[in-house]
Amino acid sequence: MTGSAKAMAGLTVGGLVVVTAYSVTIGSDGWLWFAWVMLSLLTIGTLVARGA
Repeated sequence: MTGSAKAMAGLTVGGLVVVTAYSVTIGSDGWLWFAWVMLSLLTIGTLVARGA
């Protein structure tokens, strides 16, 4: 896994923690979950493209 793919994976996991914490404290927001799913798909695509 290259440095950029590793950073993107870390950002995705960190985003999941933030969105989950937001949902627990303030309430669920569909747009946040949608953004996280899009980030996850981009991360998976990056990992596949880089051959990780």
